[in-house]
Amino acid sequence: MPVEIRSARCFVAGFTASSAAVSDAIASRGAADLRPLEIRRGRTPCMLVFVDYIDGDLGPYNEFGVCFLVQPPGSRASRISALRSLAAGDAHALIHELPVDGDFTRAAGRGIWGFPKVIGQFDVDHDSAAKRGRISIDGELVAELSVGRGIPVPDASGDTVLQAYSQLDGVTRRTPWRLTSTSGTRTRLGGARLTLGDHPIGADLGRLGLSRRALMTTSVADLSMTFADAVEIARRED
Repeated sequence: MPVEIRSARCFVAGFTASSAAVSDAIASRGAADLRPLEIRRGRTPCMLVFVDYIDGDLGPYNEFGVCFLVQPPGSRASRISALRSLAAGDAHALIHELPVDGDFTRAAGRGIWGFPKVIGQFDVDHDSAAKRGRISIDGELVAELSVGRGIPVPDASGDTVLQAYSQLDGVTRRTPWRLTSTSGTRTRLGGARLTLGDHPIGADLGRLGLSRRALMTTSVADLSMTFADAVEIARRED
């Protein structure tokens, strides 16, 4: 540790979801008092992301993530202070779903960090101006996402540390996730098209009350990052 990702690329769409539905999703499998971060009354950011890991300690693989922004455990921040924290780069995200297409990264992700990795089938285009990704599990569609071409933003270097939370088998963990560089980033307001499938993960996404339009979309041509060891913060006693 830490696990190093030397090169990856991704695209992400940020929607809002019903805070009550997000709370129910967290409670269904969690142990800690993780509260959804509300950017306005009753609405919580939900990020959908496709990542292509090109060169890293876990080998090459594809990943689809469903992430909720949450308040730090024990925090009761106001919406204004929460937005200020996000603007400063102090993000706390619960990794709620995480299909991948590699057996080794699935085992490592579940065993080291408690990430809810499962095996899926991917059809992804990171090379075109409009990015597109399709994730299926056992031949059943979970989701298909496309994002439009955004406006270039400056490359970034230096350390931005995000706090990634995971819930697996009644155990909640926190993992420091350090972004060390990004290049080829494009972003825009809106710009996403999302289709949900009949797989249970897709059906669960449908029950979140996602906004019809994305708040924003971003693609990154190359990024590097590291994942530190996970810290257990709560355990559910059945």
